Amino acid sequence: MSDINSRIGRVCDDYAQAVFDQDVTTFLGLYEAEARVFDTWGVWSYEGVLSRRKVVEDWFSSLGEERVRVTFDRRQIEVGADLATLSARATYVALAATGQELRGMQNRLTWVLKPRGEAWLIIHEHTSVPIGFADLKGILARD
Repeated sequence: MSDINSRIGRVCDDYAQAVFDQDVTTFLGLYEAEARVFDTWGVWSYEGVLSRRKVVEDWFSSLGEERVRVTFDRRQIEVGADLATLSARATYVALAATGQELRGMQNRLTWVLKPRGEAWLIIHEHTSVPIGFADLKGILARD
């Protein structure tokens, strides 16, 4: 894996750790200040990191003693001169304080990243789940 691919992969690791630690500052620090996010949940888009702060704070505080383990697989990384993309399946699993898995979901994730010094920051995020034809419900796990 190239050094750039490794640094982009590190964004996944840092994202997962920030979610597990419920660290709003580190989580939002992974994004460019003007990042646009097309989220799966409830809102069409967030324009800029500040527009997401409250929803991230609410998400983390709603967990109480629970933690969320995030893993990424099926990663595809493409690197250009000034931008990179990462697409992956992201799996979110809620864990009780005892470590017991409580619930989980998967979604499709695409990031567009831009280099800032040694780091790569997310400038665009798009998450989604497929919608079932028969019932129009989100499909939260891939078979």
